Amino acid sequence: MLVKVYAAALQGVNAIQVTIEVNALRGIRFFLVGLPDNAVKESHERIRSALEFNGLKFPSKQIVVNMAPADIRKEGSAYDLPIAIGILAADSVVSAEKLGKYMIMGELGLDGGLVPIKGALPIAIKAAECGYDGVILPAANAAEAAVVGDIKVYAAENLTQVIRFLNGEEEISPYTMDVEREFYSRQSNFEFDFSEVRGQESVKRAFEVAAAGGHNLIMIGPPGSGKSMMAKRLPSILPPLTLQESLETTKIHSVSGCLTGGTSLITQRPFRSPHHTISSVALVGGGANPKPGEISLAHNGVLFLDELPEFNRSVLEVMRQPLEDRKISVARANYKVEYPAGVMFVASMNPCPCGYYNHPTKPCVCNPGQVQRYLNKISGPLLDRIDLQIEIVPVPFEKISDAREGECSATIRERVIAARKIQEERFKDEPGIYCNAQMPPKLINRYATIDDACRTMLRTAMTRFNLSARAYDRILKVARTIADLEASEQIQSHHIAEAIGYRNLDRENWGT
Repeated sequence: MLVKVYAAALQGVNAIQVTIEVNALRGIRFFLVGLPDNAVKESHERIRSALEFNGLKFPSKQIVVNMAPADIRKEGSAYDLPIAIGILAADSVVSAEKLGKYMIMGELGLDGGLVPIKGALPIAIKAAECGYDGVILPAANAAEAAVVGDIKVYAAENLTQVIRFLNGEEEISPYTMDVEREFYSRQSNFEFDFSEVRGQESVKRAFEVAAAGGHNLIMIGPPGSGKSMMAKRLPSILPPLTLQESLETTKIHSVSGCLTGGTSLITQRPFRSPHHTISSVALVGGGANPKPGEISLAHNGVLFLDELPEFNRSVLEVMRQPLEDRKISVARANYKVEYPAGVMFVASMNPCPCGYYNHPTKPCVCNPGQVQRYLNKISGPLLDRIDLQIEIVPVPFEKISDAREGECSATIRERVIAARKIQEERFKDEPGIYCNAQMPPKLINRYATIDDACRTMLRTAMTRFNLSARAYDRILKVARTIADLEASEQIQSHHIAEAIGYRNLDRENWGT
């Protein structure tokens, strides 16, 4: 008897439909075809054990399982449940009548229990697109899949429950959740707040400007000056995720298996801070079994690289194109996938190997050549993609010991949201442009125009500080954001002056 069960395969952050065809013939052998990997091939032993544990027998027939389309590699253990159901349906233990109504996925334990799988959200989205009545998944994945409101999610605890449901012997109520309530209830619950930061008012201002315009930022300063502390608080002042952004971000984390227990929807902008020993593949994605990298996991949020010069140079260089294109195309001999990479890039570094160059009280023991070599670990093309370059000095004791709290993140966030709304209106007719940091030269010429006074100031600064040519567009973008924070239509001279102050590393004599 030939039966068909419907499942899905993950490609990038999306899913494609897989048809599992099972044919029971005379004989005793078992064949599994359709480019399965080792995890799929091992399903035979898990299925046999699960059936015997639940009082069922593996059919004494020749079983042929084909996973179509047969030219796409099938990976992972999530095909255990649909293959098991197909085998039982081919042996007339499970009714084949309802199999065409559902997309089925799940990993089997040896006792028949259903183990959580990766990618439940994109699988549910695909099932809805294909017009299925519902999707049958392990109970642990139900909340994640139920985010897709236009398909029924049937949460099962074990194989026996699925069999009884398909045979009409037991009802499983569709899992429901209030997506909007789940989304809005946790949007403002931040672990860190800018009110805890003592002093560093100029740096806080730089973070506000960066958040308001979506600008990349690098901090340079001695150890203990608060670089990492402030970077961790950046998500608390960024605009809240929209529901669409939340779904995009959740899909990526779902495919990666990064959703923690009970989390159905990512409601806050992600903050990723990989260690400097990270490899290129771990950063951009790919691998033998392709997965999104840290850049994609930070999509719609912040990617923070602490101690930037300590990262391998080849790792840093692979970031150049993703930061510009906001996506990553990973091409290998056996596959090609594309991952989103719309991140706000934030980095920090010491000014020299010993860490105390330009320190107000501690002497630097490095010679000028060492300082310059240390700074040269960061290439010009990478710096070219960073709009704000901030020098930080340690906070004096008087401010550290001040018991008064600083301005809280919620207050700063209100100003950031107001500036972003201005940008949304400005770029509403520009597809793919959402904030000032994404403006190409054409839009800079249109929306970041300056008068003669500003032009004179900018010319003087570029000549006096010997700023590089790449600094020109960056200064105009940042000045446009500063003007938006003041709700000013025209860029004024003090906006240009502040933007120039955020180009420390572009000055030719810095570090010499």
